[in-house]
Amino acid sequence: MNPVSLGAEYRTAIADDAQSLAALHDRELTPQLFSALREACFPECLGLMPVTVSTTAAWRAMRYTLSLQPVKPHERWFDNLAADYAAIYLTNAYGASPLESVWLHEEHLTCQEAMFELRAIYAAAGLAAPNWRKRSEDHLVLQLLYIAHASRHAETSADWRALANMLDEHLLRWIDGFAARIVGRSGSDFYSSLAVLTAAWLDTLRTLIASHLGEARPSSDEIELRMKPRVQDNVVPLSFMPGLGPTL
Repeated sequence: MNPVSLGAEYRTAIADDAQSLAALHDRELTPQLFSALREACFPECLGLMPVTVSTTAAWRAMRYTLSLQPVKPHERWFDNLAADYAAIYLTNAYGASPLESVWLHEEHLTCQEAMFELRAIYAAAGLAAPNWRKRSEDHLVLQLLYIAHASRHAETSADWRALANMLDEHLLRWIDGFAARIVGRSGSDFYSSLAVLTAAWLDTLRTLIASHLGEARPSSDEIELRMKPRVQDNVVPLSFMPGLGPTL
């Protein structure tokens, strides 16, 4: 693995990418936003370029999806996208929740451990969710915004290692499942492509950080073992208590 130095230019590119992806997951696609994507030649404008066959395929799929539409798509196309957005991000009709807790909790409940862990990570960086009741800390959008903040301010190896741990222990544990579920159930090529592109971008970022640190990425099994709750021995040893022992 050839080390990569993540200087100011890289930090800015990563942060800008993460903010762009967060914006696309944050709200339904409007004609204005579509025009902005076309004008910016999205996803060619992203700073992190694909480096593997799978990430390249994700990048090309998004480019192809946008190229299929005319400069001014029909209003019906946006209506269909709005319905798809609601099914993914608002009603969970596709079973593809953007909330990490739903993916990692054994009963698929919201507001579980992942939310509190990420709240602590954000707080350590001086950040907080605007309203956790409306959008909890484990939401995909807030995690992407945190990545933008963390990468923009990363100056030391410890900073990058902390971001790598956040990716390993949170987003990268469920983003592939999120993307696969949307691809399997969504009626929109746009949101399918966006989900797959986001997963591919996160994978590319993690590989880049590993190269910068000169450290191999942990396997998914190693990460799950790391995240396993430690079982503590709560058995209280027996001890002699005056008056409670056997009598002669």
